Amino acid sequence: MQHETKKLPKSLVEFTITVPVAEYTPFLTKAAVRISNRIAVSGFRKGHVPYDTIKREVGEASILQEAAEEIIQKTFFEALQSEHIHTIGQPKIALEKSAPGNDFIYKATVATLPHVELPDLSKISVERKVKTIEEKDAEETITALRGMQAKEVVKSGVAEGTDKIMIDMNMFIDNVPMEGGQAKDYAVYLGEDHYIPGFNEHVKGLKKDDEKEFNLKFPESHYQKLFAGKDVKFKIKVKDVYERQLPEANDEFAKALGRETLQELKDLVLKNMSAEAESKADQQAEIEILNAVIEATKFEEIPELLVDSERQKMFYELKNDLDKNGVSIEQYLADIKKDEKSLYEEFRVQAEKRAKAALLSRSIAEEQKLEVSEAEIDAEIENLKKHYTNDKEAQDRLKTADVRYSIATLLQNKKVVAFLKEKVLKEGKSEEKKETKTNKKTKAE
Repeated sequence: MQHETKKLPKSLVEFTITVPVAEYTPFLTKAAVRISNRIAVSGFRKGHVPYDTIKREVGEASILQEAAEEIIQKTFFEALQSEHIHTIGQPKIALEKSAPGNDFIYKATVATLPHVELPDLSKISVERKVKTIEEKDAEETITALRGMQAKEVVKSGVAEGTDKIMIDMNMFIDNVPMEGGQAKDYAVYLGEDHYIPGFNEHVKGLKKDDEKEFNLKFPESHYQKLFAGKDVKFKIKVKDVYERQLPEANDEFAKALGRETLQELKDLVLKNMSAEAESKADQQAEIEILNAVIEATKFEEIPELLVDSERQKMFYELKNDLDKNGVSIEQYLADIKKDEKSLYEEFRVQAEKRAKAALLSRSIAEEQKLEVSEAEIDAEIENLKKHYTNDKEAQDRLKTADVRYSIATLLQNKKVVAFLKEKVLKEGKSEEKKETKTNKKTKAE
């Protein structure tokens, strides 16, 4: 592999990397195996098709295209190491030449580390706030647990109390049916808050075969922005009403959940809720610490490439969240009447903040000599391998230099956060002790 470097404005460096055929050939073999796992070739099992056969089926250019990402990952990282350049963020890759039997040539533009002037941490203070968990909180959780084991019996009367009501529902905006706004056999639990405030009040008091129309405003925070904050007309018909009979809160109920007594169950619930409150307090404190330190830090101009890299990450994070809700990114963009370009622009402020956080973490680690040992990286890799016991390709990726680098960065960031908490979270320890005593007293009582 050969490479040339060129300095560009705004802390950017451009690499031109040339990979000879002999050096990238092993990657073609691995790429052909991946392709053979995806396509059917007569006379061969998937994953066991000879290279020459795959070459005839899809063409060597397609194999090289499949291998390109892995070739770039390895050779770019090697080029960085040889130049001893401190970079941050993902590189922008542009293929210059990608043809079978020829050198593989690409340009990689990457942001170098801009200067960061760290603040006086002794002048920054963040308070850690822990929600106090009381007896009534545990009782509410136990009531919810009882609800999970409730018996549901059809009733002829009106829906009331903690009843469940089954409805067919249609939703409209400006008398136009909402996309995805039709539901058959939709369950409404009167004992639980509906995601649309006021919905339960409208269905309460209805009985089987009743029909009703009413209008409500969708929450501003609704994930489908097209509906968020909009007035929606609902047309519903009641299919059935069920009385929900909850088991009694007694020792027998506790035994069904693996505890000997109801008091023991309450103690466990209190303990778990207190631990969750502590964890949330830690997460919130870490966010506030980073925000406070970033605000007090002086940064050189942030490279645009770094901001773009963070925006790309934000886009994929949003896509993954939508996928979990069964919504495609195309549908989401259509709902909010935007395209990817305008969405990226909306991400700019948050992306710049994330970029500053990465720069800050790296600068503090360097100043405080917060290093990550090879043994620590090895231990983390061994831990990750447990999640991929049946995935040889994933196991192999964990051995690569770029993955080790990513793990080292992650572990270093954790050390930086721990350092900042020690320096900035001045009231954290005393408040934590006070809260722990309160919880112990509640448990004893």
